[in-house]
Amino acid sequence: MRKLGIFVLSFILIISVAQAQTKADSAAKALTKSDTTAKVVAKADSVVAPAGPRHTLDKIAAVVGNAPILQSDIETQYARYLVEGNQPSGDVKCKILQSLLTQKLLAQQAAIDSIDVKDDEVDANVDRRMREMTQRAGGQEKLEGFLGRSVIQYKDEIRPDVKEQMVAQKMQQHITEKLNVTPQDVKKYFETLPKDSLPSFNKEVEVGEIVFQPQLNKEEKELYREKAEALRERVKKGEDFGTLARLYSQDPGSAPDGGDAGFGDRTTWVKEFTANAFRLKAGEMSPVFESPEYGFFFLQVIERRGEQVHVRHILIMPVVTQASLDRAKVKADSIYTLLQKNKKIDFSSAAAYYSDDKETKYNGGMMLNAENVQTRTTFIPTDKLDPKVALTVDTMKIGSISKPDLFTEANGKKSYKILYLKSATSAHKANLEQDFPKLKDYAFEDKTNKMINQWFDKRRKETFIRIDREYQSCDILKKWITTPTATTTAQTKP
Repeated sequence: MRKLGIFVLSFILIISVAQAQTKADSAAKALTKSDTTAKVVAKADSVVAPAGPRHTLDKIAAVVGNAPILQSDIETQYARYLVEGNQPSGDVKCKILQSLLTQKLLAQQAAIDSIDVKDDEVDANVDRRMREMTQRAGGQEKLEGFLGRSVIQYKDEIRPDVKEQMVAQKMQQHITEKLNVTPQDVKKYFETLPKDSLPSFNKEVEVGEIVFQPQLNKEEKELYREKAEALRERVKKGEDFGTLARLYSQDPGSAPDGGDAGFGDRTTWVKEFTANAFRLKAGEMSPVFESPEYGFFFLQVIERRGEQVHVRHILIMPVVTQASLDRAKVKADSIYTLLQKNKKIDFSSAAAYYSDDKETKYNGGMMLNAENVQTRTTFIPTDKLDPKVALTVDTMKIGSISKPDLFTEANGKKSYKILYLKSATSAHKANLEQDFPKLKDYAFEDKTNKMINQWFDKRRKETFIRIDREYQSCDILKKWITTPTATTTAQTKP
């Protein structure tokens, strides 16, 4: 109940600030047309109603260059913070303003450097955000009730800000795109670390797996195909697609929203879904089709927009049977026996040929550290492993394989696995010989942060920045409060 109260309060806050947004936006546009930012600040300390009683609807919380940041911008983001179940905190608003100041400064430089993002990228980002909000609200109708407007209207309102965020992110990437670290950089970074505060690393292991997922046979699948076909027929006879999706679809991400999956391109969904979505015209409905990974779908195209398509769908997911689990175990036992008897077959080859897990089979069966996917490291701290996997490898010798056992993933899916322990390292303090890849990541992050900080220090000195008195006591904003000499420059220099 407490989370629900926070949720309702948050959306009430969104509604209250959004009602002032239209007039605030008009004022903001007027500000950007002023000859200098100094004139902007002198004329627009607050946005007021043009007629009737004079009272403040919104105010300028800060100005960067010739771009204002409205109080309502901060309140809206703070509302989203509360929606996520976080505790109210005044310090959060300081952090939000810092983020918006950063965003404005990056976006202004991006305009100078001709850095932009494509409209379809922005649309995809907005659609993703709306799907998340819709899911949290419990459906589109409830979300629209909280917002006091349609989802389409709200998407149009947030689109400019989402685009600016994406442009700012792209600009930051541009600043550091040529940055790299050499082995000498890593050594120099390591030598600057105080010896009594070197990072400690937990025990790490390299673990391989061959996964045997239970597969339903044709007869077992037919029951679920027929269920999907029956629902499709009900839609054809006039029943509401959205209502049936809410009642029967087993896709947790779209079912509360009437099956609406938003806009997507040819890389958004699995290939079977994509093939059906992009061959239909707006309003047309696909036949029932199967995705081996998920189950039986049928979809309807709502709108086509260039290389993007807006669809809604219903998913029926088959349930694993004991018979299918038994068949998976028989197969796992036979491969385990083969590996034990035929030493010429190495584990990586067996994984590539027999494993049903697409993420590991093409990597020699080796698991990747999910918290460090960019480096594709196979070294995984034991406390980050699935508890049952960690317990199993703890009893294994390096180079050995385990007997097949039944494992249950976080999403509830069951499969039999053969595990392989390639290597293990004990918990230890960082050293160059053993931890060079990790230290390289740390050195790169350190160098990136220094470059970004230097860039911001320079741009802050060259750019007019004004922060409302309400926020001048925020510790994290001290660097953003300009000196008298800096306030004479109205626009960002290249």
